[in-house]
Amino acid sequence: MKSFTRIKKINGQEYIYEITPYYDKEKKQIRQKSKYLGKNVNGVPVKVRSQDQVPKKVLSHGEFVPLKKIAEDLELEKILSGVLPGKEVWPILTLAMNYATRPRALTHIQSWYEGTTISEDHPDLPLSSQSLSRMLSRIGESTANLEFSRKLIQQISTCSTLVYDITSLSSYSQSISLLEYGYNRDGLDLPQINLSLIVDMDLGIPVMYDLYPGSIADVSTLKNTVRKIKAQGVRNYTMIMDRGFFSTDNIEELVAADLSFIIPPTSTLKNVKEAVSAIHSSIDDPEHLKLYEKEPLFVMPVSIEVGENKLSGYAYYDQKREQQERSTFYKRLYDLMEVLKSKNLKHWMNPGEVFRATAKRDAKYIEWKAIDGRFQVALRKNAVSQAINKMGKFVLLYRGEFSWIECLSLYRSKDVVEKGFDVLKNDIELMPANLRTNSSLRGYLFIAFIALILRMKLTRLMIDAELNKRYSVEGLLTELEKIKIMILPDGEKITTEITKKQREILDALHMCA
Repeated sequence: MKSFTRIKKINGQEYIYEITPYYDKEKKQIRQKSKYLGKNVNGVPVKVRSQDQVPKKVLSHGEFVPLKKIAEDLELEKILSGVLPGKEVWPILTLAMNYATRPRALTHIQSWYEGTTISEDHPDLPLSSQSLSRMLSRIGESTANLEFSRKLIQQISTCSTLVYDITSLSSYSQSISLLEYGYNRDGLDLPQINLSLIVDMDLGIPVMYDLYPGSIADVSTLKNTVRKIKAQGVRNYTMIMDRGFFSTDNIEELVAADLSFIIPPTSTLKNVKEAVSAIHSSIDDPEHLKLYEKEPLFVMPVSIEVGENKLSGYAYYDQKREQQERSTFYKRLYDLMEVLKSKNLKHWMNPGEVFRATAKRDAKYIEWKAIDGRFQVALRKNAVSQAINKMGKFVLLYRGEFSWIECLSLYRSKDVVEKGFDVLKNDIELMPANLRTNSSLRGYLFIAFIALILRMKLTRLMIDAELNKRYSVEGLLTELEKIKIMILPDGEKITTEITKKQREILDALHMCA
C-alpha cells in the first residue's frame, strides 16, 4: 500500500506526517504507521531545531522543468547566442517561459522572475519594464527572427513537410502602421496585421514566421514566403496549404520553384467545377471504396489544368460528412427564412438592402418578395441542388509522389498550425494593448514565437507519452508548479516532495525535477 502525507494541527501549528498503511495480521485489519516529516512551511515539511532553519526562500520550480529541458534539447540558448548579444539570451528565454506558462505584463515580469528558480540559475537579469521595452524594440529593428529561423532550421529541423498558414491579429492601437483593415478571420471590425506561420510537421514546432500589413490577401504572401524559405537553406520539402493560398499565379510560382505541395483548389475555378461534376455519378461506385481511419471513403484520381500546368489530384467523397453538411445547411436555410418572414419592413426601408444584410452568403439560395411590409420567401431549387451535389466531396491537388492516403493524411494534419494560432491568441495572449510601435510589436512577436516553440514541443511530448489523454498543457503545468525549491539560510537547496501524479508526469516525459 502506498504512503501518503497528512497535515496535523497541534497547538495551532501545522505539521506534516508520512502515513503508511499496513495490514495487521493479528487484528486482521488495515492500520497506519505515522512518521514525522517536519513543520508545514508553505506546503513543505521542514524539520526545525531553531528559527534559523526556516527556509529563506521558496521558489517556483516544477513548471520550468519541461520547458528548460525542451530549450536544452533544441539548443535554443546556443541558437540565440549566435543571433543576439549574450546578455539578452536569458532575458529572452525567461520572458518566453513566462508567456508559455502564465503571461504577465512587462511591469510584472521582474517580480515574477524573483519568485522562480530562474533567478537562482541566472541571477540579476535586467527584467525591468524599461529594460524589456528597449530590448524588444532592438530585436524588432533587427533581422533576428530570420537569423534565428535559419539557425533553428539548420540545427534541428527535418524540413520534410512544412505546413503554411496565415492568421489575423487585431488591435486598437493607433500608432502601429502595420495595422490595416482587411479580411478579418475572427470577424472583428478592427485594423489588423497578418501573421504567417510555418510548422515542421515531423517535429511539431514552428520554424519560421513573418508579418504582413493587414490589407494583404493570403494569395499575395506565398511568393515572398517561398523565397524566404529558400534563403534559409531549406531544400526538398513539401508545402501543405489551405485553399486561401490557391491561385493560378501561386501554382505557377510553386511549380517554377520545383516544389512539392498539397493544396485544395477553390471551388469557383471552372476546371474544378467540371472535374467535380464529371465524377458526381461514378465516384460512389464500389470499385472506388477505401477505408480511412475505420470509416468508408470513396476516392478517384483526377487531373486538373491550372493555367499552363496540369496537376494531379484525388477527389474524395465522404458520405458521413455529406449528411452532416446537408443537415447543417438545411437548418441554416430554415432559420434564415424564419428570420426574414418575421421582419417588419418600415416604409423607409429598402427591402433589397435588408434582405442582403440578413441573408449574406445564403442570399443566392432564397428568392423573395416584399408585400405589405413583410418578406415572402422560398428556396431556389436549382441553387440548393447545386450546393447539395457538392457536399461531402472535395479535391486535393498535389505535385510530387503521393498516394491518396498520404495526400489526405498530410492535409488533415495541418491543424497543427491552427492549434499553434489558437495557442498564440488565447494562451500566450499575442496582442497586448500597450504596444506602441512597429519595432516593439516585432520584438514582442519574436518572444511569442519562442514561447510557441516551447508550448508546441511540450504538446508533442505529451502526445507521444499519451499524457494528453489525462492532462491539458495548462493542467500538466499546474500540477508541476506545485513542486518548489527551498533555499535555506546556509544556501542549501531542497526540492519539495514529489507526489505520485508529479512522478508519473516526469517519468512519462523522461525528466527529473
